[in-house]
Amino acid sequence: MNRINKKLNEDKKLLSIYFSAGFPNLNDTVSVIENLEKNGADMIEIGLPFSDPLADGPTIQESSTIALKNGMTTETLFNQLKDIRKTVSIPLIIMGYFNPILQYGVEAFCRKCEEVGIDGLIIPDLPVDVYNEAYKTTFEKYGLINVFLITPQTSIERINFIDSISNGFIYMVSSSSVTGSSSGFGKEQIDYFKRIADMNLQNPQIIGFGISDNETFKQATTYAKGAIIGSAFIKHLHKNGNSNIDAFTKSILN
Repeated sequence: MNRINKKLNEDKKLLSIYFSAGFPNLNDTVSVIENLEKNGADMIEIGLPFSDPLADGPTIQESSTIALKNGMTTETLFNQLKDIRKTVSIPLIIMGYFNPILQYGVEAFCRKCEEVGIDGLIIPDLPVDVYNEAYKTTFEKYGLINVFLITPQTSIERINFIDSISNGFIYMVSSSSVTGSSSGFGKEQIDYFKRIADMNLQNPQIIGFGISDNETFKQATTYAKGAIIGSAFIKHLHKNGNSNIDAFTKSILN
């Protein structure tokens, strides 16, 4: 069973944390992952930096730009992760845009993910129909779960289709804005969380965008299996470097 599925079966609310590989320094990737696992993260989304990140807010965009300037590339990331499964056991997901994966070669990329122990991918700009028709077989061949995003504007028909071809979790975007641009959830967002929860989908949902503290984590996980934190953690890394991660995760979970 994929590590993601095992984690989703645990009787607890999950904290998934996103950061950009190669940020704040090129060789911080592995130590950030190890520190996050030691301090309570249930899953980690490793951002593969890209020069044109459409869905990312300014905080994550800046971290991507810095990582690229530091020298982060797809090949560098795989080299950094080659021994990660000697020290880390929680699910690891690469989140990135399709262009670098296409340039690397989709099958070669998936094969490399399997080699280093990546469990899944989140590719915001890979349409679900294209994935289903052209790439699903390849992803499954290498044991990779592909995670799809839904938003408050996604139709019921589309959500049900995504649910039918998913085998992990569904990434629920809390709003139609870019990452990092919200502070707390209003009635409209809570109603959306309730609406999706009431659909009783076969795949659990994890909510991302706008989760930054204990309050928003609790709000999100009232209606979903877990929550994803990105911009708030990037800000922590920007200010503190790869230290005091225990204080960050405690501020979310306690």
